[in-house]
Amino acid sequence: MKKYILSLDQGTTSSRAIVFDKKGSIISIAQKEFKQYFPKPGWVEHDPNEIWSTQVGVAAEAINKEGLSSESIAGIGITNQRETIVVWDRKTGKPVYNAIVWQ
Repeated sequence: MKKYILSLDQGTTSSRAIVFDKKGSIISIAQKEFKQYFPKPGWVEHDPNEIWSTQVGVAAEAINKEGLSSESIAGIGITNQRETIVVWDRKTGKPVYNAIVWQ
């Protein structure tokens, strides 16, 4: 079975997943935009649950687009845009507030 690398990118306005082969060639790409919140001038926030759901969604879409299986993913690289901060409740695992975003 061929093996691939899945790259997850959480950007300022969208979540993106790219599948690469062992030579670094792009096999598939999936991207989904998400809502930004502006509670005050100069402030930007994202819904942490939407971050999670869009990342899971684009990962699955990028893998399935070419008929790949999760078993064919040898590794995952994850990146986000700068200093996005999310505070989680230790007991529930749920976010306490929106993600505070650099923009």
